[in-house]
Amino acid sequence: MLTTRRRAVATAVALAGTLLLASCGGSDSGGSDGKTLKLWHYEGPDSAMGVAWKEAIKEFEAKHPGVKVKFEEKGFEQIQKTAPMVLNSNDAPDIMEYNKGNATAGALSKQGLLTDLTAEATKRGWDKEISGGVRTISQYDADGVMGSGKWYGVPNYAEYTMVFYNKDLFKKYGVAEPTTLDELTAAMDKFVAKGITPLANAGAEYMAQQYLYQLALSKADRSWVDKYELYKGKTDFHDAAWTYAAETFADWVKKGYISKKSTGTKAEDAGVSFIQGKSPILFSGSWWYGRFQTENKFAWDTFLWPGSNLTLGSGGNLWVVPKAAKNKELAYDFIDITMSKKIQNLLGNKGGVPVAADPAAITDPQSKSLIAHFNALSGKDGLAFYPDWPVAGFYDVLVSETQKLITGSEKPDAYLSALQKAYDKGLPKT
Repeated sequence: MLTTRRRAVATAVALAGTLLLASCGGSDSGGSDGKTLKLWHYEGPDSAMGVAWKEAIKEFEAKHPGVKVKFEEKGFEQIQKTAPMVLNSNDAPDIMEYNKGNATAGALSKQGLLTDLTAEATKRGWDKEISGGVRTISQYDADGVMGSGKWYGVPNYAEYTMVFYNKDLFKKYGVAEPTTLDELTAAMDKFVAKGITPLANAGAEYMAQQYLYQLALSKADRSWVDKYELYKGKTDFHDAAWTYAAETFADWVKKGYISKKSTGTKAEDAGVSFIQGKSPILFSGSWWYGRFQTENKFAWDTFLWPGSNLTLGSGGNLWVVPKAAKNKELAYDFIDITMSKKIQNLLGNKGGVPVAADPAAITDPQSKSLIAHFNALSGKDGLAFYPDWPVAGFYDVLVSETQKLITGSEKPDAYLSALQKAYDKGLPKT
């Protein structure tokens, strides 16, 4: 998070000549001693990615005697908002996790802030291991549009959204486990009647806009997604899908499915409310899965959003190598280790969705189910990316406008008009 977890791009100034460092060969000049790999990522230590990458760091140091990994944990929003400035400075890391999509990795690649990884992807075989919808977010053209062009990032996992639900709370309050959208809304009505707000939500970050986008996807098809995400046609925010989404979301707030007080809530707060057994339902991404396996003290399960062929999802966030990185060869080696069977299998058994694991090595039952759901989605071309990806700055617009929809200070029609204006303004000039 997604992701996502996710997204605003500031305008970066042009690169100074001193930062135009070669992207091939060994360690670059400019202060590198070849003894330190500076790594940033924002995954929690208990997440599948956090666990796998911690092991990858150990593996890396074992294979590179005398080299230490200087890991700095960053917040998603912190990297999101400061990356263009940091990457255009001497403080750039050698490797970092960054969000995928046109508005983020695409924008940085267009600004010349990322290293072209095409040669490494071919040499090390990453291009063979990463395919389909996962590969889409690895490549960007000269305009920063995903799906073709040069490799600027490597996702070593995939992700998708699903409905997490607390089976113990459902049983306690006599609520049937839903298999259709009608059954889901009936379940939420029963929780509301018992004084419980059914949906965990985070209006201050990505979660609220993802609820709304999923509602739109339930009335959409692949061509609709391609128009919105890849500019293959005109997007009309007053069409049937977007209108249904905005009106239904606003109605769900009125019905008490979503709290009006959630406008200032962060994703972490929403996740913790589910972990603590306060919220019976949470719609979010597979990036929570490993943590829920570790911290949930109740019976829980998941299901794909009912009545929809599409859901939010893609390859996971990207390993990118900043143009100003001082130890690029070490960065490539680290990426290679995260793509190894050992790390991929670990990621899969800890609740992640690996891209190059040995299927027979995934033994955890819940993890096998998670991966099976992803394979089913991917097999039917059901990954529809994320709502904030199309244009730079759209994440912040979605957050602020969706907050207004939650408070009722903006009606669905005005909400959709605001999105249309921001989207059209950010489209690439042709």
